[in-house]
Amino acid sequence: MAVRHHVIHHPPEALWAVLEQPDLYGRWVVGTQDSRPLEGRWPEVGSSIEYTLRLGPKDVRGRTVVRRLERPRVLELEALSGPLGTARIAFDIRPWGDETLVLLNEHPLQGLGGILHNVAIDAVLQIRHRAMLGRLADVVDEQQADGHRHLAG
Repeated sequence: MAVRHHVIHHPPEALWAVLEQPDLYGRWVVGTQDSRPLEGRWPEVGSSIEYTLRLGPKDVRGRTVVRRLERPRVLELEALSGPLGTARIAFDIRPWGDETLVLLNEHPLQGLGGILHNVAIDAVLQIRHRAMLGRLADVVDEQQADGHRHLAG
């Protein structure tokens, strides 16, 4: 199980404003692009988004389903990646003074990822999560800056 944390320099509401936009997932989830709503109203439980995963020279369609939502603290997703299997991705979102502490917990559930899961894969996930949480923080920063520009304009 790979667990990583990151402080986002904005309140939890700013983070949720990004998590609730399915078209932004492709900007911060490492390996994905072209994210878009698929079913339901994101991020309600049971809703889903789809995206393209780049696996070397090949593009694969992926889908993520919301399995648990307890706003403002918890968002749990199941990523379904075809032959790679499925994974649970859980966000634990905590106010941290005027900022937000995000704990990201991911582990394979089924398929090839679950069969091959080991300490080495967790190490790779740690590297991926470091990049992903950094990108997420950047997108929150950008969205907050855009919002302030619109308010000032």
